[in-house]
Amino acid sequence: MRPRRVVSLRAGHAPSTRMRNDHFSRQAAGYAVYRPTYPRALFDFVAGLAPARRTAWDCATGNGQAAVGLAPFFDRVVATDASAAQIAHAHAHPRVEYRVAAAEASGLSSATIDLVTVAQAAHWLDLDAFYREVRRVLVPGGAIALWSYGSASLDEPALSAAFGEFEHVTVGEYWPPERRLIVEGYLTIPFPFAELRAPRLTLEQRWTLDELLGYVGTWSASDRFSDATGLDPVRELDRVLAPLWGARSRVRNVSWPVAIRAGVVDSSAVDAA
Repeated sequence: MRPRRVVSLRAGHAPSTRMRNDHFSRQAAGYAVYRPTYPRALFDFVAGLAPARRTAWDCATGNGQAAVGLAPFFDRVVATDASAAQIAHAHAHPRVEYRVAAAEASGLSSATIDLVTVAQAAHWLDLDAFYREVRRVLVPGGAIALWSYGSASLDEPALSAAFGEFEHVTVGEYWPPERRLIVEGYLTIPFPFAELRAPRLTLEQRWTLDELLGYVGTWSASDRFSDATGLDPVRELDRVLAPLWGARSRVRNVSWPVAIRAGVVDSSAVDAA
């Protein structure tokens, strides 16, 4: 495996807590393994928004999954996250440069970025401050794409019902309030850009029961449930799903709807920022 490229921020650009609360550093190793992968069609779409294919910035990159997905389309991808633990577990790629940096203080030079992306993380950001940074770093006509994925469905109705009960009831009160923006498909977040129509896409995985449970272990709600109750939420879900799943090694279809907000910044917006 190629070594991961990680650089430190220049002086004066230390990571901040603008990503309101760090819900994911403790699960960084699991996050790198168990998060669902994005479809090629998503990257075809967002890369096609960029006025050029020189540099993309993947903000709040987490395990680097989106950054690596963008890499075939761009000469260079800068992937930042406020969590050093997430960056330490991110997927290496020769075209991806990882940095520990806050969303509103990327350390990037002005007017150098063709595309900004945020995958499954915009709801954690101070959007006003982040959008100011977006306008600063984008080239005229540069693009931004935010996306999230909602609740999972399984290929057996009884399993979907049990999984939904766990997500919305068992750990429901332990989700941070920002998650409602995902439930709403990002439709209620401010998006002060010239918006473009985005395709309807779906994430799909073929997972065993243990892979699904590993994914649940990366949830912020799972961590908070464990802290509050002293119980292991993954074990609780395993107890419910195992009798319905069949052999633990059986592979089942898991899918999530994808919500995308995409737009461009015109030259006048950049000049005014």
